[in-house]
Amino acid sequence: MEKEWETLKAWKERVGQELDRVMAFWMEHSHDQEHGGFFTCLGRDGQVYDDLKYVWLQGRQVWMYCRLYRKVERFRRPELLDSARAGGDFLLRHARVTPPGKKCAFVLTRDGRPVKVQRTIFSECFYTMAMNELWRVTGDARYQSEAVEMMEQLVRWVREDPSGLGQPRLSGAPGSEPMAVPMMLLCLVEQLGEADADLAARYAELGDWCASRILQHVQRDGQAVLENVAEDGRELAGCLGRHQNPGHTLEAGWFLLHHAIRKGDLELRAHVIDKFLLLPFRSGWDPDHGGLFYFQDVDGLCPTQLEWAMKLWWPHSEAMIAFLMGYSESGDPALLRLFCQVAEYTFRQFRDPEYGEWFGYLNREGKVALTIKGGPFKGCFHVPRCLAMCEEMLDALLSRLAPVPRPQAPAAVPARPGAE
Repeated sequence: MEKEWETLKAWKERVGQELDRVMAFWMEHSHDQEHGGFFTCLGRDGQVYDDLKYVWLQGRQVWMYCRLYRKVERFRRPELLDSARAGGDFLLRHARVTPPGKKCAFVLTRDGRPVKVQRTIFSECFYTMAMNELWRVTGDARYQSEAVEMMEQLVRWVREDPSGLGQPRLSGAPGSEPMAVPMMLLCLVEQLGEADADLAARYAELGDWCASRILQHVQRDGQAVLENVAEDGRELAGCLGRHQNPGHTLEAGWFLLHHAIRKGDLELRAHVIDKFLLLPFRSGWDPDHGGLFYFQDVDGLCPTQLEWAMKLWWPHSEAMIAFLMGYSESGDPALLRLFCQVAEYTFRQFRDPEYGEWFGYLNREGKVALTIKGGPFKGCFHVPRCLAMCEEMLDALLSRLAPVPRPQAPAAVPARPGAE
């Protein structure tokens, strides 16, 4: 136990220092002082190479700034809150394409004009997260009103009527459910229900529904987690049905762990650790070069995605969270060893000691394939969320597992002169 404590202590120091470096990069290079919001298309040294603004990344960065401001004492700085509020107000002004409609753009110009809309729910999900977290740090009720109204719209789109997303139902397209949809709703149930008994009660059934939908992705007698399944939970045919994303499964794993912890469900916790942590790691870790494959085919066929063998930043960030959370909840030292294995690879291969932040895209051998630090998909989210959550969990573990001081042997009493 003492050796584990020393391991946890060393990682807490490394993770905390890295969080400071990563946040310094975004605070120095990403703020748009003229229009509000954030630049995310940043080169290795932080230079802006495109000023388009991606709504889901805007929401993620607002959320990240507010979460750090609220939960980490050393980030309780006025400039962080001011930037978060400016980003949130930029979203309020520009994210929705045709207000009062709720559909958000995917891409905006620098000054907020819509460029592209996706027929998915993810811009709206991160808009909701940003607004709720802004309300928590400012107390401004308009942010919470936006969050709850958007949440209600998301539930209607997913469970009642998806027509507002603009997705045509074509006769030849299989009715499929990607794991990302119930995952994101479960994340929002956790977000809105934190320390809010009314909203927690309102969305309790939704949380259970989301968890059950995610668990349907465990297929083939429990031997595989598939990214897409049919709407009735059966396996789909073809490449779509065989598709696996180990990093996404690990992320779903810690979402489900949070759900199991909240419900006090020990059986679900054990099932999640087995199927959503250990199973994807065993199949997804590259035995030759280390790191997690981005995509896999469950039958071992060659995936069709060109980037399938690349190593990306976010699956490794999610794996760090998942294994440390699994260890924290179960006490299984095997999960701590897996956390250390992933974290060592991640810190060695992804972090940039010269300019800060992490590279996002490595080739299979672990060499940097793209030098950019941000773009349409990588922003101020997965890396700092991972580091902040790991630091919080490590701190709690160190307090819980602190070695008990060994009792001191009593000092020898000198013999009195003349005593026999």
